[in-house]
Amino acid sequence: MRPLMLVFYVLAALVVLQSLVSLRGGVRYLSFFRRELETPRALYMPFASVFVPCRGVDQGLRLNLLALFRQHYPAYELIFVSDRAEDPALEIARQLSRELEGETVARTRFVVAGPTAKSGQKVHNLLAALKEVDPSSEVFVFVDTDARPRSDWLRALVAPLADEGAGAATGYRWFLPARGGLASQLRSVWNASIASALGANVWRNFCWGGSTAIRRSTFEGLNVHVRWRGTASDDYALTRALQEAERPIRFVPACLTASVEDCTLPELFEFTTRQLKITRVYAPRLWAFVLVSNLLFVAVFFGGLALAAFGFVWPLVVVSVVFLLGLWKAFFRLRAAALVLEEHHGRLRRGVWAHLLLWPLTGALFLYNAVAAGLSRRIVWRGIGYELKSPTETEIIGPDD
Repeated sequence: MRPLMLVFYVLAALVVLQSLVSLRGGVRYLSFFRRELETPRALYMPFASVFVPCRGVDQGLRLNLLALFRQHYPAYELIFVSDRAEDPALEIARQLSRELEGETVARTRFVVAGPTAKSGQKVHNLLAALKEVDPSSEVFVFVDTDARPRSDWLRALVAPLADEGAGAATGYRWFLPARGGLASQLRSVWNASIASALGANVWRNFCWGGSTAIRRSTFEGLNVHVRWRGTASDDYALTRALQEAERPIRFVPACLTASVEDCTLPELFEFTTRQLKITRVYAPRLWAFVLVSNLLFVAVFFGGLALAAFGFVWPLVVVSVVFLLGLWKAFFRLRAAALVLEEHHGRLRRGVWAHLLLWPLTGALFLYNAVAAGLSRRIVWRGIGYELKSPTETEIIGPDD
């Protein structure tokens, strides 16, 4: 038993150190939000093209799209694109365009891209939409239909591009359960840990395809439309292009965007595992880090609980210290999100218990996701099956194949 306990304490020391570093990151995350939200924005608001790839009806879709029409921005166009003309999401967008005529400055375009053959359907849709962009557009903005941005989202996202040296500006999602439920709350906690990976370090940030802005000249200069061919992940490909060109990616706290949705337990596992499978293909080093760090955490945290059940006191002390450090990290992360998601404070309050108490379960979930990603590269995304052969090769398969 002594060798086993010695191994446990060595691993426990690593997890405690990891937890302390993570807590420091939480403190810096909150400080970064406060500093950025208090800093005046650059008055940079050129004509912008906002690309909205659609497929199917997301929960709360009408409210999500309505938020896009009601942006406090002087002049922009919304380009809605789907693979099929009869997509119900396109019809909702058309209805809103008619209802808001004379009330919104947004121009609207509707593009039917047709089915994909070699890329992810979303990427295929975006490539088709790029051909319809207004010639006067200076900024490209990409947004997902499950995001419900604030009224100043577009202005805040475009503002950092006033610096011509900037590569891109990005936000991120924050899941807010509509009605609640364990699976929905756990997805919110799982996703929050990724949200807090973004921050002041412009060289470590990544673009989130659901809320990213880039100068048209930068996009075309990097030949992103060429890099997108054959890929399933628009944001990873864009991130890689910017990193290779040594162009910084600015994270904009004001563009932390609510996604008001519920999910079932199978949907939770499908969503989280899909994210790690994509990471496994497009960022293998990050996938390996997730695998190793969460394997270490699960071994110490849940192994310590097992040892405590057999009467060992010190493992329980270690687990308690790790839990409290993680709880404080979650608290700082929540405080940061609350500074931005002012319209959703009620939902945030209802989810406080989940963020403070369920976070250890996300370690086990991340481990499951990472292991599953190591065993298979097949995903189903918006009803379409894909085999992720490589970062530049995607095979279209049936969802039941």
